[in-house]
Amino acid sequence: MIERKLLFTGATGAGKTTAIAAISETKMVRTDVPNSDPTVSKALTTVGLDYGEITLDNGEKFRLFGTPGQQRFAFTWPILSRGAIGLIILIDNSAADPLADIVTYARGFQPLIESAACVVGVGRLETHVRPSLDDHSRTLASVGLLCPIIPVDVRQKADVLLLIDILLTQLENKR
Repeated sequence: MIERKLLFTGATGAGKTTAIAAISETKMVRTDVPNSDPTVSKALTTVGLDYGEITLDNGEKFRLFGTPGQQRFAFTWPILSRGAIGLIILIDNSAADPLADIVTYARGFQPLIESAACVVGVGRLETHVRPSLDDHSRTLASVGLLCPIIPVDVRQKADVLLLIDILLTQLENKR
């Protein structure tokens, strides 16, 4: 059986834990603690990593890792990036500055993006239509990166699997 590693990242509240939970066939490992950041309106936040697993129909097993979203835990990002074949950046379009978020995570994971595959999933577009997907694309290009950007509802298994499918297609095209 082939095992591969995928990494999910994004700001606090972007949906990393939710996305992994939507597709993991094993009980997730979570390192959530009570949130002490008054600027974030959620009860729990990830401080180490999230972990889940999924096996595709062809037998390929994917180990799914989620990074902590808070900048103070950015020191974990290179560690969690090791061995990953792809990166999924999740953006919450209802956040205060989603375009700044895309820049933060694109720059923070630039070495991985350049050596692997990347896709950006933008959530909450149904209630927050601005910035548009084109705005996200232009912002990503302004830092010298090009990745597919799609709307996503991280609660929906099909949406999360589509993100993975896009990553795998990119990897096939790199061969």
